[in-house]
Amino acid sequence: MKTINQLSIFIENTKGRLAEVCGLLGENNINIKALTIAETPEFGILRVVLDDAETAKKVLKENNFIATSAPVVAVEVSDTPGGLAKALKVLADNDINLEYMYGFVEKTSEQALMVFKFDNIEKAIEILQKNNISIVEEKVALGK
Repeated sequence: MKTINQLSIFIENTKGRLAEVCGLLGENNINIKALTIAETPEFGILRVVLDDAETAKKVLKENNFIATSAPVVAVEVSDTPGGLAKALKVLADNDINLEYMYGFVEKTSEQALMVFKFDNIEKAIEILQKNNISIVEEKVALGK
C-alpha cells in the first residue's frame, strides 16, 4: 500500500514538553519530515512523519510518552493557487472523508507535498490514482 507511517504523540500542554519530545528525537538522530500539533488547554497531539518511526516510538515509550502509529498518504499537489483545492474537490466528489491534513516540511519536486488522513485509506488511494493525483512513496517522501 502507498502509505507512510505517522506517529501521534500525546503530550501535556506545559512549558518545555514539546521541546523535550523534539530533543529526544534529535538525540536519537531521528529527523522530523512533517508535523502538525492539535492542542487543548490540557494536552496536545503532535502528529509527525519521521525518517525512523519505529525507533522513535521505542525511544518515546522508554521516556514515558504515549505514541501511536497510523497510515497516512503523502500527495503531490500543484504548488499554485487552487492546487490543493483541485485535489480536495476530487476527494469530495468521490465521497472520501478527509479526517485531517498538513503540509510536508520538504519538497521532492516543484509540487507541494501534503499529508492526508482518511477514514477509508484504500478507497482514497484508488480515487487519487484514478484522477492522476500523484501519491508519493514513503522512500521518496522520507529521502530513503
